[in-house]
Amino acid sequence: MMSGDRGSYPLYAWLASYAQKDAVIQRILLGLNWTMAETDSGIGLAFSPVDIPRTLDWPGTLAGKRVREVLPWLRGGQPAEAAIALAVLNSAVDAEWAREAKTLNDLEAPHLAVFHYFRELVRGSKIAVVGHYPGLEKFWHDIAYVCIERRPRQGDLAESEAMTVLPRSDWVFITASSLANGSLPLLLQLSAEAQVVLMGPSLPWVKGWQDWGVNYLAGVRVRDGAALWQTVAEGGGTRIFHTGVDYRLLRL
Repeated sequence: MMSGDRGSYPLYAWLASYAQKDAVIQRILLGLNWTMAETDSGIGLAFSPVDIPRTLDWPGTLAGKRVREVLPWLRGGQPAEAAIALAVLNSAVDAEWAREAKTLNDLEAPHLAVFHYFRELVRGSKIAVVGHYPGLEKFWHDIAYVCIERRPRQGDLAESEAMTVLPRSDWVFITASSLANGSLPLLLQLSAEAQVVLMGPSLPWVKGWQDWGVNYLAGVRVRDGAALWQTVAEGGGTRIFHTGVDYRLLRL
C-alpha cells in the first residue's frame, strides 16, 4: 500500500472529529500482530506495524493521557505511533449507530467471514484485494482475484500495481490498516468506479464513509474483552476471531 502525506488529507481530521477526545487512556498493548487500546470509552484495535523500533520514547507514559493527546500520531508517519493512535481512535468512537450491522459467522475460517459473505456476489467480476489475508488463496480457490500487498508474497502484486489495477476493478476489498500507513485516501480515489468494501479490525465505525466512496463496512465487535486482550498479548493474529471479536457487515 502506498504511503502518503497524511497531513494533506481531510479524511484524518474527519475521523478524529468522531472521537471522544476527553476520554482517558487506561492501557495500551503494542502486540506482535495487533495493537489494542482501552479507554474509559471502550476497546479499540489496529494492525501492528511489521517494523517497530526497539527503542521508543514513550513507553510507560501513555496510560492516563487524554485521547486528544494521542490522535495527532495518526498523521505523524511513525508506524508504531500511528497504530496506537488508530487503536485509541477506535476505542473512543460511538458505534451505536452501527448496531444494525449484520454479524458474519464462519466457524471454519472466521477471519475470512467477509469473503465468505461476498463469494457469490463477486463471482465473475474483476476483483482486487488490498492486503494479504492468510488462507484466502485456498478459500477463494475458484474466484479470480488479485492481491495487492506492500510486502508481496508468492502470487501477490506489488503495491505500485494499485495505480493500474484498482481503476479497472469492479470490486475492491481494502484493509482498514491502510489508515495507519497513510495510503487509504489514494486507494479510495483509485477505486472510485468500484464497489468498495473497507474491512478489518482496524476499521473505525463512524458515520459518513459513503462520502469517501465506501459501499460496505466490515469491522469487528468485541465479544470478550478479556479473552481478546490475552490473545493479543500472546501474539495472536487471526486467532482473535476465535476468542474475542466477531466480524460485522454494514451496507451503506
